[in-house]
Amino acid sequence: MELGRVGIWWSATWRVRDEASLDVAAELEELGYTALWSSGGFDPGLSPRFGRLLAATADLAVASGIVNIWQAAPPDIARAAGELDALYPGRFVLGLGISHAALVENYAQPLSRMTSYLDALDATGVASVAKDRRILAALGPRMLTLAGERAAGAHPYFVPVQHTARAREILGPGPLLAPEVTVVLERDPTRAREQARSFTAGYLTLPNYTNNLRTFGFQDDDLSGGGSDRLVDAVVCWGDVESVAARVHEHHEAGADHVCVQVISASGHSFPISEYRELAAALLAR
Repeated sequence: MELGRVGIWWSATWRVRDEASLDVAAELEELGYTALWSSGGFDPGLSPRFGRLLAATADLAVASGIVNIWQAAPPDIARAAGELDALYPGRFVLGLGISHAALVENYAQPLSRMTSYLDALDATGVASVAKDRRILAALGPRMLTLAGERAAGAHPYFVPVQHTARAREILGPGPLLAPEVTVVLERDPTRAREQARSFTAGYLTLPNYTNNLRTFGFQDDDLSGGGSDRLVDAVVCWGDVESVAARVHEHHEAGADHVCVQVISASGHSFPISEYRELAAALLAR
């Protein structure tokens, strides 16, 4: 699987049928970003946003980050992915994940559930959901190992660069490693961290993320109130264009093949296209 070095992770605007958002997708491709990542959402099946993004662009990859396996039956996902592949050969990447206990009814045995789900996908015989065309959201060692054995690789989310290094060690040299990396384009430390906490606060209520962060030495005080300065600085790359690009590149140096950059902007839910324009040359030159 070849996704290039730097892609875009975003969901808010792409969740609606919005011509402006599709224009943004085309511009991101023109700027040189090589993949667009979007949440699979919580509705059953495969969101129509992926087809709209594929239709709005020419060559780049469009990836689900992630399809929630508790909400999407394997035959339905295989059929939908196959239809996309027939229209846009080789461009859709199926990202799968186990979501979170707080968000899923009857959540239990996530690793076993994922293994069974992959078995069911394989049983469909649909090439566009086969091992080399899918990627798993993974944080802990067992899910990372499964991602290396039963998928093209792993898509970690909300992680410091130390996790990228550990994930590469667990995966070994072959599988794809494509972490999401959050960015705030702001030089002032106080404003940057305040903006970052609008993002981190929600994720720090979810044990999958906090338990993972604890393995890197973060304690209760770090994980409360939107995160300590130390935690915010670890999971969010903030600063000017060059310092942000350097921080993103640290994930490449730690073993990432592809980095999905998610800009958190003061503009809220409107797409931060100006920030992606500013960042393009610095990110894509590395």
